[in-house]
Amino acid sequence: MGRNIVTGIDVGTHTVRVVVAELSPDSGSPHIIGKGIAESRGLRNGYIMNSTEAARSIRAAIRNAERSAGVRIRTVFLAIGGISLEAATIPGATMISRADGEVTDLDLENALNTCEERAALANRKVIERVPIAYKLDGKEVYGRPIGMKGTKLEIRTLFVTCVEQHFNELIEAVEEANVEVEDVIPAPIAASLVALTKRQRTVGCLLANIGAETVSIAVFEDDLPMSLEVFPIGSTDITNDIALGFRIPLEEAEQLKMGGSSSVPKRKLDDIIQARLSDIFDLVEAHLKKIGRHGLLPAGIVLTGGGAGISTIEDFAKGALELPSRLAEPTFGTKDIPFQDSSWFVAYGLCIFGFNQTRPSRGGQPIKGALRSIASWFKQLLP
Repeated sequence: MGRNIVTGIDVGTHTVRVVVAELSPDSGSPHIIGKGIAESRGLRNGYIMNSTEAARSIRAAIRNAERSAGVRIRTVFLAIGGISLEAATIPGATMISRADGEVTDLDLENALNTCEERAALANRKVIERVPIAYKLDGKEVYGRPIGMKGTKLEIRTLFVTCVEQHFNELIEAVEEANVEVEDVIPAPIAASLVALTKRQRTVGCLLANIGAETVSIAVFEDDLPMSLEVFPIGSTDITNDIALGFRIPLEEAEQLKMGGSSSVPKRKLDDIIQARLSDIFDLVEAHLKKIGRHGLLPAGIVLTGGGAGISTIEDFAKGALELPSRLAEPTFGTKDIPFQDSSWFVAYGLCIFGFNQTRPSRGGQPIKGALRSIASWFKQLLP
């Protein structure tokens, strides 16, 4: 029998990360057998600005992962992020098609299609659609309504989309490294499979990834993503502020940001860092108020990404959002993870997603944004 190997690739603005994992017959979780990293070039805020440089960075990271794992990488699961990533909750409804009023998969698909028709999707590619609430004849339904009887099915669906051009350019850049893209997953969703427990996703929590040039957040309830947002601000902005404030090189400013030995006044350094953190968490707070979840997430906020390494960020987030706050730790296959840096969680989450796929083969053709519901498989993931 062939080895069951899955590769995840996270193309960030600052770094490209690749994780290669294997699932053995007697193992309950993927075992990481290799990883690769390379500096990202040709990207800004998640957008590809120079496809040649981006492809070269991706190729370098894949080659490093192949050497580390000792295998040839042929297919990958790809994360997509950046400021082009958006989400919207759209309502829709359909009349039950069967004469006896029994709800079928066809009715559910028709309701989902009405939601999509109402969404403004010009120049955008649908990456995920997640049914998050059902009503049958005006009464709320807990779980899937298949098999129940009624006249009218209503549904609220979360659509996660990105700019179609960005989507296509990212896939093309990855495929220039002679690998096939099996599927494309929103980066916050992939990270959640490693950073969050099932209990956290069920009772309600917010996952915040503090990247180099963007901050992405995803809100979870009832073990499903309820909202997603990306802000055009990141930890590089803090580095730039420190460099300007003390007139020092960027390399030294980066070390100061991450708690390195300080030759500058600590109070002024803290003021600079907290001013930019305030900008970030003001945006997060405004989003929580917009969706009616401000102060109402029992599992609080979980912080990931390179910017989560700032020493004061955990306490600052707790005070700014009035929620429990903690740094992310791997919750899936902890013993097998050869790293604790949460910057790797997206790439590893893609491997977990890949091992939980039950969809049929697509004849070797890359998936380019096929519509699908992640509700069913999401609830089957561990822990």
